[in-house]
Amino acid sequence: MDQVLAVLRALARDGRWRKPLALAIAFAIGCALLSWWQFARRAETAHANALVVANYNAEPRPLDDVLHGLGSYSPDQRWTQVQVTGTYLVHDQLLVRDRQLGDNPGFEVLTPLRLADGDVFVIDRGFLNVGTKQDRPDTVPAPPPGTVTVVARLQANEHAIPGRSAPAGEIPSIDLGAVAKDVGAPTYTGAYGLMVSETPPAATNPIPLAPPSFGDDEGTHLSYAIQWILFALIAFFGLGWSVRRSLRDAGDPDILEADERAEARRRVRAPSDEAVEDSLLDR
Repeated sequence: MDQVLAVLRALARDGRWRKPLALAIAFAIGCALLSWWQFARRAETAHANALVVANYNAEPRPLDDVLHGLGSYSPDQRWTQVQVTGTYLVHDQLLVRDRQLGDNPGFEVLTPLRLADGDVFVIDRGFLNVGTKQDRPDTVPAPPPGTVTVVARLQANEHAIPGRSAPAGEIPSIDLGAVAKDVGAPTYTGAYGLMVSETPPAATNPIPLAPPSFGDDEGTHLSYAIQWILFALIAFFGLGWSVRRSLRDAGDPDILEADERAEARRRVRAPSDEAVEDSLLDR
């Protein structure tokens, strides 16, 4: 304890240590802010995980109970299940380019669904691999004709990708504004739906898109937050070690006495020369 007090006195009274102390404090403040940021990121991730689980497991609700307008959508509504009834607009169907399912490149199939009130809600019916001899899929499964009831999970509009174009019948991203122009009818542009089921079902369907990876994984934010705290402590430990060493070189009595006590304890713990010789002879 005496040597700790000696180090603190040196930091308070000796002007040589003011600048290093100021640097250590500034560094510790920076580490504390970064640690706080990581704790905040962890809390955000935990909230997002809980929200996804709640939305994903909730019962389907009518679309107009969830989206209150064609441009309505909140990030908190992602993966919410909605139920819509209407007729697929097969002639306005589009393939979304440059999509990936696992390691397989391909397309997603966007099919607008005209609802009873005349509005259009876009359904992503799933994934198709690239063709065996061409870029486009070999076949695109037709949606069921007539009136169909679809359960889908909400996803946000992806908007346009600047400088990207696509051949006729294709689109570079799920840009709902562009889909609305093609359809020429009032269209939901805030969100679209990933198909979960449709009644009656089609004869064949694209590959269903896999559900998200979610659960209790909060990433590495907690370990990084603790890491920044340790960095701050290391800075003060290094400063204290430097001050102590300087005091020892200057002959500070408290530091020298502490070193003597430590040396005495080492001698007591260490075996004597006679004990070492006896051990060797016994072997």
